[in-house]
Amino acid sequence: MVVAARRSDRLSELVRSNDALAVTCDVRNPDDCRRMLEEATSALGDLDLLVYCAGVAPLRPMVETTEDDWASVLETHVLGLHHTIQAAMRHLSESGVIAVLSSETVGKPRPGLGAYGASKAALEECVRAWRLEHPSRRLVNVAIGATFPTEFGDAFDPKVLKSAIDDWTRHGLMTEKMLDPDDVAGALAGTLASALDFPRVGFEDIVLRPPSPVVNRFSVRPEE
Repeated sequence: MVVAARRSDRLSELVRSNDALAVTCDVRNPDDCRRMLEEATSALGDLDLLVYCAGVAPLRPMVETTEDDWASVLETHVLGLHHTIQAAMRHLSESGVIAVLSSETVGKPRPGLGAYGASKAALEECVRAWRLEHPSRRLVNVAIGATFPTEFGDAFDPKVLKSAIDDWTRHGLMTEKMLDPDDVAGALAGTLASALDFPRVGFEDIVLRPPSPVVNRFSVRPEE
């Protein structure tokens, strides 16, 4: 197994407890992506499975969303994905799978996460375009619902987050329960292992979300 990320310190922590090769890589840099794939295939040979899970999310209303915010999400979710798939295609085994993590916000935008959701929608369209041009290759979009605890919102301003959660609740976008990260990892690992076991079956779109009702939107007082 090969794991790649920008932060070398976090990679070191991960590989201490796993039999894995760590490769420092910034997916926004196409040269980094090519180097990452070369190092991975030198260690593993052709790739059976590639999971793209790089992500970033500014929490800001659209009226305050900056050019830098847009550049960050588009470079990571769209250009980074494109660079990675482009570099991986010639190294993918005949029955290999490329799984790309998306979000349930696609088609159901959240106030404060407009740029994030829009970039994830572009990510999914990018995957569909690759799939259309390479019909013998298996590329799968994996939409993930609300999951806790993760580092997703570590940099969010608490006041902005509280206001956003109130808005999400009013719009019926908050579930009473969230997914557990370990459960998500286990379910996804099992699903992708099944995909590898059945190479004649295409896995195109997967949605993982909590089996939970939404929070009662009437429990939040409307703005005056």
